[in-house]
Amino acid sequence: MAEKKLILTCLLVIAIFCTAFSQVDTAQPPFKRFPTHPPLQILLSDSVTKYTKNNLPKKTPVLFMLFSPDCSHCQHTAEEMIKYKDDIKDFQIVMTTLHPLWQMNAFVEKYNLKNLENVVIGKDMYYIMPSFYNVKNLPFLAFYNKKGNLITTSEGSMPLQRMIEVFKQNK
Repeated sequence: MAEKKLILTCLLVIAIFCTAFSQVDTAQPPFKRFPTHPPLQILLSDSVTKYTKNNLPKKTPVLFMLFSPDCSHCQHTAEEMIKYKDDIKDFQIVMTTLHPLWQMNAFVEKYNLKNLENVVIGKDMYYIMPSFYNVKNLPFLAFYNKKGNLITTSEGSMPLQRMIEVFKQNK
């Protein structure tokens, strides 16, 4: 009789574990549940000024780019931004990094990004963006139309001309 209780208890424990660990995670990342501008809070290069969602220009398409100063794809994108600065002037670009301000500022200086009026670059002080977008690869790109609604996202390298096309196709 004791053997039957032991076997029954073991089967019950196994069934509980199987049920608990076999559930599929259906939770979507926040950007899919809330397809509008993210809860942006970045620290600008002066280490004092904060740039938030409220600072975004109204009725303007926005590209959020999560980058790393030592990422070769991010560096190439920065070079293309300077090269095609006239082609990207119709949308706002917000670049965020988790790296220290000194690395971010060196990146901005190296690629002359401060000369682009429609580009804002800052440090994500609260690590909001990677978890909001569930980022796995850099650069991470999130495209929003002029109403502030998500168009699409992309991880990894994307030619700047293709980025421009995403906005043109979704006017």
